[in-house]
Amino acid sequence: MKLLNLKYKLKQLTLVGIYVATSLLAPTTNAMNDVVKLDRIVAIVDKNAITEQELENKVRTVSEQLEKQGKQLPNARVLRKQILERLIIDSIQLQMAEQRGIKVNEMQLDKTIERIAEQNQMSVQEFSAALSNDGISYSAFREDMRDEITIARLKEMEISSRVNVSDGEVDNYLTTQENSKDGSQEEFNLSHILIRTPEESSPEDLEKARVKVEQALSELSKGENFEQVSATFSDAPNALEGGNMGWRSSNQIPPAFLEFLKNLTVGEVSKPIRSPNGFHIIKINEKRSADSTLIVEQTHVRHILIKLNEVVSEQEAKQKMLTLKERLDNGADFAELARQYSEDGSASKGGDLGWVNPGDTLPEFEKEMNGLAEEEVSSPIRTPFGWHIIQVLERRKQDMTDQAARFQARKEIFTRKSEEAYQDWLHELRDRAFVELRLEDTF
Repeated sequence: MKLLNLKYKLKQLTLVGIYVATSLLAPTTNAMNDVVKLDRIVAIVDKNAITEQELENKVRTVSEQLEKQGKQLPNARVLRKQILERLIIDSIQLQMAEQRGIKVNEMQLDKTIERIAEQNQMSVQEFSAALSNDGISYSAFREDMRDEITIARLKEMEISSRVNVSDGEVDNYLTTQENSKDGSQEEFNLSHILIRTPEESSPEDLEKARVKVEQALSELSKGENFEQVSATFSDAPNALEGGNMGWRSSNQIPPAFLEFLKNLTVGEVSKPIRSPNGFHIIKINEKRSADSTLIVEQTHVRHILIKLNEVVSEQEAKQKMLTLKERLDNGADFAELARQYSEDGSASKGGDLGWVNPGDTLPEFEKEMNGLAEEEVSSPIRTPFGWHIIQVLERRKQDMTDQAARFQARKEIFTRKSEEAYQDWLHELRDRAFVELRLEDTF
C-alpha cells in the first residue's frame, strides 16, 4: 500500500543532548562498558528543537520508501543532511502557522484520514492495521497528517495573494498553444499508473519494475478499480488520488503516448508504455474534440467570512459564525450581515461573489455550495481561509466554449507561478529564521 510521505511532529524540547554513563545512575564495576545515549538536540529552529531521534526516524522512513520504490539511496551523509534540512523547513512553516492561528481540529483530521482510508478501499480500522504492518504507529500518522494539512493551509494563505496572472500572459500562452496545433486536436481526460525505474536502471531494476507492472495489470484484468490499483502500485505523486491527470490536449501529450491513446476507447487501459521515468499504464476516462461545445453549471453565490489570526481563535470564530447563522435563520438580511461582519473583499457587495464556475473556489467551499438549494443558507464551514456561511442565490447553464481555453490557460499559469512563488517564499523564511545546527560532526 502506498502511503503519503510522512512529516513527524516537531516537539519543543529543553533537554540538552548528552551522554551519561550508567555509573552515574547505578554504579557498578563495569560502568565504563555500559553507556546510555540520551536523545539529544540536533538543531534549534527559532523556538523549536529537532532531536536526533526525530532525524533518525525520518531517515529510516525515507530510506524504506526509496528502497520499496527501487530507487538508489544517496550516501548516508548526504541523506541525513537533506532530511534534516527538510525537517528545518517544516518546523519554520509550522511555527509560522501557529502564529497565524492555523489549527486543524480533530474532526477535520478524522475526515481526512477517513478519505485516505476510502481511497485505499479500507475502513479506518483496517487502515490503522495496515499502517502498523508497515511499522508506522497510527498516532504518529495522525500527527503527521495534521502537519501536512497545516502546512498546506499556510501555503494557500501566504501564496495565493502573491500570484497574479495577467491577460497578456494568458494571450501569450494561448498563442503558443495555437501555433503548435496540427489541425486534428483532441483532448483526453487521463489517469495513469507509474512504475518508476532508476535513472540508470540495471537489468535487476527493470525486472522488478516489469514484475510490478504485471501485478498491476493482473489486478486490472480482474476488474479492480483503477484508482485503487494506482494507490497500491503507482509511484506517481498523485497515486492516492487515483493517478488522475485531468484533461490534456494532444499537443501536451508526448507523441509516443499519443499513438497509444488514439487507438483506445473511453474506459480502456493501455499496455505498458516505457519512458525515461519508468513504465506507464494509462486509462482514458473521457475524450473530446478540442473545439467541442463546453457547457458548465455556474452558481451565483455569496458568503460571510471570519478569518483566524493571533487575536481570533478557532473556537471564537466558529461561535461568532453560529451566532450569525442563528440571526439569518430568524430573518436577518444576509447582505447586511456580510457588510458588517465579513472579512472578505466581497463584504462591500454584501458578500456577493458573482457567478462562479466549477473549480473557482476551494474544494470545501465548492462541495458545500453544490449541496445547497437555491436561496438556502449553509451552516458554518471551515476552509483554509477561515469560517464561512454560504448562500446560493441561483444557478444557470452557460456555454463556456470560448472562455474554457482561457480558464485552463490561467489555471496552468497560476499553478506554475504559485509553485515558483512558494519556493522563493521558503528561501526567504529559511534565510530569516534562526537555525543552529548541533550535529555538524555527522556531516
